[in-house]
Amino acid sequence: MTAPLPWPLAYPVSSDDCRTPVSLGFDAPFTEAVRQLAELGYDGVEVQVRETSARDADAMHRTAERSRLKILGVATGSIAAQDHLTLTDPSPDVRRHALDLLLSAARLAGALGVPLSLGQARGTFLPGLEDVQRAWAERAVRQLAYEAAARGSRLLLEPQSRTNTSLWHTPDQARAAVAALGAPAGLVLDTHHLEAEGVDAVRAVADHALLTGCAQFAAPGTRGPLTVGDHRLSALLRALRQGGFAGWLTPEHTQGGDSFKAAARSRAALADAAGALHPWASRSYE
Repeated sequence: MTAPLPWPLAYPVSSDDCRTPVSLGFDAPFTEAVRQLAELGYDGVEVQVRETSARDADAMHRTAERSRLKILGVATGSIAAQDHLTLTDPSPDVRRHALDLLLSAARLAGALGVPLSLGQARGTFLPGLEDVQRAWAERAVRQLAYEAAARGSRLLLEPQSRTNTSLWHTPDQARAAVAALGAPAGLVLDTHHLEAEGVDAVRAVADHALLTGCAQFAAPGTRGPLTVGDHRLSALLRALRQGGFAGWLTPEHTQGGDSFKAAARSRAALADAAGALHPWASRSYE
């Protein structure tokens, strides 16, 4: 039995300034991705950006609105993945460029009225530079959090595996970083990264649901599309509900060569998981 999800369901898409569509998102230009995701019944999109700025917000909003979708979040992974820019790079010019792009993304998020997420653009440490690189990153992230708050947005830190970044691998570490920022901020919890770090995803969701703005899902082991009958999904949704989660859900995974089928599979799997929890499922965000 399937049921409506009690939170908005988004899918990762790329802004048109990305060199290529992100590997864990819909493999199509922004306008086409939005159209196809609306056809599949998604509520919105989570947009990966590189150089897109606040001046692009109206056009992006109109494109999504034409398909009756919402832009639910702005993500920054492409800044690191495609441009190799991070906040811990030994080069001051690279660090400055990375921060400039992230601040621009914060202004875009503010203009759209959505949160801004930060993952691998934090960067990785080099032997002997760990302490100074950590200081660079913490100072830049604090500035980014204040910029997002000043623009009416909110920074969301994503705990990621140590293959992606040297900073904040677990929800507890990211929560401590958020508490030290002195500005409104929250978390993104991604089942792939939690499992890669040996963190029980259901327990993590239960413990941090109130602080979490976005929950991201992928099939365990493969990081592929979700599958109907995955009992872990029902447990995750139950933990989110019981923990007071008020954000959005995002399937973030590989596309298997066909984004339309991948997005359809993941939506069906989450709807099936919500059905297992019926009758509590209702669109309380509307």
